[in-house]
Amino acid sequence: MDGEGRRVVHIGLPELTEEQIIEVGELAQKVVINHVFDALNRSDVKDIEVTTRINRGETLDLELEVYLEVPVFVKVDVERLIDEAVEKAYAVVEKKLREIANEGQDKA
Repeated sequence: MDGEGRRVVHIGLPELTEEQIIEVGELAQKVVINHVFDALNRSDVKDIEVTTRINRGETLDLELEVYLEVPVFVKVDVERLIDEAVEKAYAVVEKKLREIANEGQDKA
C-alpha cells in the first residue's frame, strides 16, 4: 500500500508585505521538500505536493499542506516523515519571521 499524509499547520504571522508573504511560503515549501529528499531517494517518491496558503483573518495564517506518496516497497514511516518536515519548516519560518520583525525594529 502506498503511504500518504496531509498536515495543516497554522502559524500566526505578523503584518507582512506581499513580497515577504510569498518569501515565507516558498521557504516553507523548500524546507519540506529538502527534508523529504534528505530521507528518500528521488526514485523512492512517486508523488509529492507541498501547498502553502496564506489566510488573512485577525492574524495572517500560513497553512502548510503536504502530500507524499511512496511505493509499497519503500520502508518509511510517511506520517512521521511529513511531521518532521512540517516541524522543520515551522522552525525555519519562525526564525525567518523573527529576522523580519527585527529588521522592522531596526528601521523604526
